[in-house]
Amino acid sequence: MSEENALNLIITDPSQLDNPGVKYLAASRLGACTSQQSLDRLIEVASKESDDLYERITRRKALEALGRRKQKTALPVLIEALTDQDEPTVVNAVDSIARIGASLTETQQQQLLTALNGPDNQKRAVIQAFTRLNLPDSNDVIAELRGDLNPLVAGAAHAHALRLTNRDESLGPLLSQLQDTNPGRRRAAVIDLGDAQHLAALEALTRCPVSMPLRAKSAFLITKAQSEGNREDINKTHADALLETLLRDDPRTLALANPSPIPSEAEAIRAGLQHRDEARQYEAAKALCEMPATERLALIDDLEENQGSDYGVHYLLASCVGLLELQERSNLVRRALQETGPQYSKSRIAAAWSCLRLQLDDQKPLLKEIAETHPWEPLRWSCTQVLEKMG
Repeated sequence: MSEENALNLIITDPSQLDNPGVKYLAASRLGACTSQQSLDRLIEVASKESDDLYERITRRKALEALGRRKQKTALPVLIEALTDQDEPTVVNAVDSIARIGASLTETQQQQLLTALNGPDNQKRAVIQAFTRLNLPDSNDVIAELRGDLNPLVAGAAHAHALRLTNRDESLGPLLSQLQDTNPGRRRAAVIDLGDAQHLAALEALTRCPVSMPLRAKSAFLITKAQSEGNREDINKTHADALLETLLRDDPRTLALANPSPIPSEAEAIRAGLQHRDEARQYEAAKALCEMPATERLALIDDLEENQGSDYGVHYLLASCVGLLELQERSNLVRRALQETGPQYSKSRIAAAWSCLRLQLDDQKPLLKEIAETHPWEPLRWSCTQVLEKMG
């Protein structure tokens, strides 16, 4: 969709469109533009309330897009949206305020704090914004929410306490939540620990059964904050070792406390690798590692052929081939490293570390290119470390 089409579609009455859903796409498209006209149009759409469902969703998308534009001139319309009765509208406005990262006046801070009076998802977003903007909890309103019955609300409040007041007693509840049986709560704890930027969380993140990219995002936030001097002195060698452990992501070293582990049988492993809970995926990968060698090779071939389009399966195969030092399947690693689609970025991390284990020196030129040009820091960092270790 061109910018010109997006500018027109986003303000077209839904009743005049064969597919009103293109209005959402138009908002997303303008979020990727850089012109003043596109910014003004997003602000215009974000300021309009409507009872029409399509217009309401388009407004939500416009509010979200303004966060990607990161222009502080959008703050007034975002602050105004905080009083809306539509929860997704408020959450998108709050998230965009945090993404823009500009200083807020005391009045704007109070308006943001007022948005705590909403559903739990809205409360969590507001607390996260206060944490990410380093805004103090002057009236202890957020502090009181550390005792909230919803762990997602309480966890965000604990993160705020850790980052703004260095309350170490708030670390324990978040670390415990990393092992919650509910995958959503584990993921939330990973995000909260990244917001908290507390160095003591780094080791626990290496063992938590949550997707590697989410853990890596929080881990890099923590190490960056520490290296910039926001907290205590950091032992860079130790921190780098923990980052490497996290990015190598060996399922055999994760804390997989499940009363019914997946057996080392093909059908059970195949089903586990496609489970929505990452803990089950990692359990399946661990079971794959523990299979007899001949059965394991046959299953890897079958999985690559029939389930290789599943990004999670693709990633774990690229990882396990290296972890098990399966030289006879090194071409799987080469293919994974060559994937350029953004959905395969985590597979390229697994492939990079597998190149080291398998000593695939012929991949050095590609590793160097990725280390120098890829936009995702965990992938660049991995390739840099692998090249240094390969010598």
